[in-house]
Amino acid sequence: MKRLILTLALSAMAVPAFAQDRAELHTFHCLHGCPTGASATNDVVVREIYTLSSNDRRKFADWVAYRVTSDTVGPSGGRRWQADPWLSETETLEPDDYDEAPDALQIDRGHQAPLAAFSGTAFAGDTNILSNITPQRSALNQASWQYLEAQERGLVARTSPEDSPRELYVLTGPLYERMMPAMPMPNGHERHRLPSAYWKVLTTPDGRMAAFIFDQDTPRSADYCSMRASLEEVEIRADLELFPRLEVRTFLDLGSELGCAPLPAPPDPG
Repeated sequence: MKRLILTLALSAMAVPAFAQDRAELHTFHCLHGCPTGASATNDVVVREIYTLSSNDRRKFADWVAYRVTSDTVGPSGGRRWQADPWLSETETLEPDDYDEAPDALQIDRGHQAPLAAFSGTAFAGDTNILSNITPQRSALNQASWQYLEAQERGLVARTSPEDSPRELYVLTGPLYERMMPAMPMPNGHERHRLPSAYWKVLTTPDGRMAAFIFDQDTPRSADYCSMRASLEEVEIRADLELFPRLEVRTFLDLGSELGCAPLPAPPDPG
């Protein structure tokens, strides 16, 4: 059953499916409205530091939205993995499902909303809830994916002290475009499917954007800038509309501030 679950501060509220279907989701984690197009049976979970749409069948979030500022960033803290308390045990994986997977399959517990981006807050531990985690190849998670996360933090940290904290809005999620090992974790009990790739779209309030797609089997030596993609490609492959309240979809390029060269211009259709 589709549910909207709010976990702001210490309160929680479940909205019936019929009410949610007629309503727009408003959360400050989504700059131009939260993505639409995910399964109607997904559970939308809103926490202080992120909002996500958890897929009951796949056991992972179809998308995660978060907002990074200079105030939220801090040094990475400890990791105490936990199942999502707002989802039933049949809708999400549990901590021991990942046991032995790193050694056996070179798979990490890959954060979608990253821990270090929120270690300056009292809610950093929420990034370790497993609805925010996917099984991500170690070569990807520990290299190009992590390097792009560092660029996210560096971008907001480059604000001069007299300025307001600079905001960066991020949408991210998995792709399932080819057959991957089913039930990949040796101790996994719930049926799940390994993502074949991941996408990430970064935007700023003043209209800049950069999008990326990372294959699950990305080599450790890969440059994250080589994973650049267009917004249209991400939306088509993810089968989502990422900015449903944005009428004019024209962005300036954010890539140079993330250390990347501009994307080549699309070919002239004429």
